[in-house]
Amino acid sequence: MKAVQVKEKGGDFHVVEIDKPSPEENEVLIKVEACGICHSDAFVKNGAFPGIEYPRVPGHEVVGIVEEVGPRVNNWKKGQRVGVGWHGGHCFECEPCRRGDFISCENAKISGISYDGGYAEFMTAPQEAVASIPEDLSSAEAAPLLCAGITVFNALRNSGITAGDTVAVQGIGGLGHLAIQYAAKMGMRTVAISTSDSKKELAEELGAHHFINAKQKDAAKELQNMGGAKLILATAPNSEAITSVIGGLGIDGKLLMVAATGDPIEVSPMELLMGRKSVAGWPSGTAMDSEDTLKFSAMTGTKPKIEEYPLDKVSEAYDKMINNKARFRVVLKP
Repeated sequence: MKAVQVKEKGGDFHVVEIDKPSPEENEVLIKVEACGICHSDAFVKNGAFPGIEYPRVPGHEVVGIVEEVGPRVNNWKKGQRVGVGWHGGHCFECEPCRRGDFISCENAKISGISYDGGYAEFMTAPQEAVASIPEDLSSAEAAPLLCAGITVFNALRNSGITAGDTVAVQGIGGLGHLAIQYAAKMGMRTVAISTSDSKKELAEELGAHHFINAKQKDAAKELQNMGGAKLILATAPNSEAITSVIGGLGIDGKLLMVAATGDPIEVSPMELLMGRKSVAGWPSGTAMDSEDTLKFSAMTGTKPKIEEYPLDKVSEAYDKMINNKARFRVVLKP
C-alpha cells in the first residue's frame, strides 16, 4: 500500500510502498478515505514527542471504511464508516481508566505517534479508539473534527457555560473558526478576537455576534464593556495574545486554553482572587467524545473550512498548514 513515512527525527516526508497492516485481535483495519493534517503532526516530524519509534506514519484525524476486524472486536463491522482521532487507545487498567477517565490514561496511545496513523491507504487502530461517522458529513469534512473539532467542542461543553453567557474566542484559525460556530450554536453570546479586520466578515459568517481587532483596541477592555466574559477560549498559540485578554474575564470567568504553546502566560493572582476567576486547560477527548462532536456538527451544520490534497503532495500540504497559510484545515486524500 502507499503511505507517507517520516524515517527519522527531523526527517522529510517519504511516499513509500509498504505492506498493508493486519489487525490484531482487538483492532480494526481501516481503508482511509481522508486524513487531516494537524499542527501536532510536527511532533512526529520533529521528534518532539517522547518515545516515537521511526519510521512512523503520522496522522490522527482519520476517516475511512472498516475493511477487517480482529477476532475480539464486536462493535465494528466491515463496511462501516469510522474515524480515529488523537486519543488512540487506553489500557483499561491504570487508576484513571478504572475511574472512567480514559483521556488521562497513564498508558494512553496516540494515533500516528504510538502507532502508524492515517497518512496512508490503510491503518489499524484499537477498537476503543474508533468512532462512528454520521452520514451527513463527508469524510473530508469529518476528519478535522476528530482533533480540532473535538478539542474546542469538548472544552466548551465542559466549561460550565450556559446559554446566553458571553464567550470570547481568541484566534480565528484552525481551532477558532470551529469554536465560533460551536459557541454560537450552543446559544452563547459569541465574541471573536483577531488581530486583523480581514477576518471580521468571516467571523460574522461563522456566527460571531461581536468582533474585536486586538491590534486596534484593547480586547480586555472591550470585553469588560460587554460585562466581562464568562469564558475566554484561547485557540491561538501565542502566549502574549493570551495574556492580553485575561483582563476581559468577568466574575467567575474562566480562561480555558486549548492552544498548545510551551511559552508561559502571565497572570496576576490578585486579579484571579478578586473575581473568582480561573485559568485552566482541556485536552481533546475519547472516541465517544468524538461521536458527540460529530453528531452535534451534523445536526447544526457545523463544518470545517478545508483544503484537500492528494497523498503525493503531502509536503506541500503540510507546509501550508504548519505555516498558517491554510484556510483553515488541510486534508489528505489517498
